[in-house]
Amino acid sequence: MAGSFEHPQRHPAVPPIDRAEITEALFRFAAGINLHDRGLLESVLAPDATVDFTSPAHRLGVALPVFEGRHTVADAVMAANERMDTTHSISNPRVMEYDGKHAVLGALVEEHYLPRDGSGRHLVLMNSYQVDLAVDVSGWTIRRMKIACLWLSGDPDVLWLPSVNAAKAAGPIDLCAWKDRHRST
Repeated sequence: MAGSFEHPQRHPAVPPIDRAEITEALFRFAAGINLHDRGLLESVLAPDATVDFTSPAHRLGVALPVFEGRHTVADAVMAANERMDTTHSISNPRVMEYDGKHAVLGALVEEHYLPRDGSGRHLVLMNSYQVDLAVDVSGWTIRRMKIACLWLSGDPDVLWLPSVNAAKAAGPIDLCAWKDRHRST
């Protein structure tokens, strides 16, 4: 995976069917979250997939590990969103690297989180996604995903408890970070 979120000067030539399927992998990832559909979410993740939510977590004042493995990623994502309605709107998807077997996709993803408790609280995140994919017999799957938080609006506490649940699904969490956190919005 490329080391930054910068787009290359020249984009690779990608057959239209591969471009559509590479982009579709990110749409399926988002739909799995929005629909609370674990099967759909897992279907797009490679068995050894890693997903790095550390940038958005840091902006929310939480220390999360990088989630490793299809089931760990699904456990964490499902735990974080089980009591919320979410929408993930994907824009500007660009294939930045492509060699026929591997691809790197960049996109902006606006994420809305609304607890089902009727409180009216919400959180909106604008994130830049960088997704490393590989093709196999089942199609294009996500091998690595790194998310950088560009900005947020709303109540960061909307994701605090769910983020703790997500981290517990993947391993230990630094709860001291909550006490001493500094929000930058």
